[in-house]
Amino acid sequence: MPPLSGIRVLDFTHALAGPYCTLLMAQYGADVYKIESPGSGDIGRGWGPPFTGEQSSFFLGVNAGKRGVAINLKHPRGLELCLELAGHADVVIENFRPGTMERLGLGYAAVRARNAGVIYCSISGYGQNGPARDDPAMDLILQAASGLISVTGTESGDTVRCGHSVADVTAGMFALIGILMALKAREQSGEGQFVDVSMFDSMISAMTSNFTNYLGSGVEPHPRGTAFASIVPYRTFATSDGEVAIAVGSEKLWPVFCEAIGQPQLAPDPDYATNALRVKNRGVLEPMLAKLFRGATSDLWTARLVAAGVPCSPVRSISSVVHHEQSAAREMFPVIDGSAQLTGLPLKFSATPGSVQAKAPVLGQHTRAVLADLLGLDRDSLDRLEAEGVVAAS
Repeated sequence: MPPLSGIRVLDFTHALAGPYCTLLMAQYGADVYKIESPGSGDIGRGWGPPFTGEQSSFFLGVNAGKRGVAINLKHPRGLELCLELAGHADVVIENFRPGTMERLGLGYAAVRARNAGVIYCSISGYGQNGPARDDPAMDLILQAASGLISVTGTESGDTVRCGHSVADVTAGMFALIGILMALKAREQSGEGQFVDVSMFDSMISAMTSNFTNYLGSGVEPHPRGTAFASIVPYRTFATSDGEVAIAVGSEKLWPVFCEAIGQPQLAPDPDYATNALRVKNRGVLEPMLAKLFRGATSDLWTARLVAAGVPCSPVRSISSVVHHEQSAAREMFPVIDGSAQLTGLPLKFSATPGSVQAKAPVLGQHTRAVLADLLGLDRDSLDRLEAEGVVAAS
């Protein structure tokens, strides 16, 4: 049985940070009820192309395994239905701007009045307090606001956005961590609680090494391309047919690395014998290594370094990762329902494995079944709710 079996999640999230959190919960056994507005639904449904059939590939990727329920949150009866559903939930999660759920009548206080044991998680850009509380936020904005973009870019100083939505995904992971901690605390106290997750806080925590290096030195870090401030060599190098990433992360590896690349004389060189010296003299050492690596293919260098035990990898494209034998061995791109290919589970359990059980729902796909199962509504009641525009079903 998956580790989150029996946990019911009322999911009011949209876009990426919240849906990524509840995707993981669904993959590991939680019953996730995705609440969307009739007619429009999650804004992620429109994030395409590409589309798979009529559904955004983006939406399909982060909403697999959830049950789709379409309820009009601005209708009084819709609000009441949501509060009734919250009474059956272990977790309620949302990622609207702070104050939005309170204005709708679905804030923590209102939900807790129905269910004292509920874990209520809010994900926002900057958190529930502070001068930036109400500022609009998306992944790019938080990459900038957290300092990440200031240290991500070329060695000449041009900054770039991280190639994936790291602020969203990091907040989603911290939300899951917080929810699991709160569920554990509930086992001891019997009480639920409010979990306040901000993308801003999450990025600062995830960038601990960057911030502590600054706090310890007072030196403002700057973009270094693929290089690392305090380890050399630790970067990508161009080869004759691509690029290879190399991480000589310990003094023990330095002579091993030098031998593997056919330059054993570099190991005892007084300019490079220790990592501190290599960092000091990187301006000479790295160009020397760059010239050397351009003389052979990525596969040749990778084979030599892997055989020697030096951490390295060719810089792979997304398509090459999808088709790589390691991805296949780890079941990281499973096919669901015979057609939809999604990303697989990041955590493998020996006794309680998770699974990707179903494709993402179409808007309102499970509305009637969920309201019947959890609230006991009969067919006539459901017909009436649909006719009155309170709910939508597909």
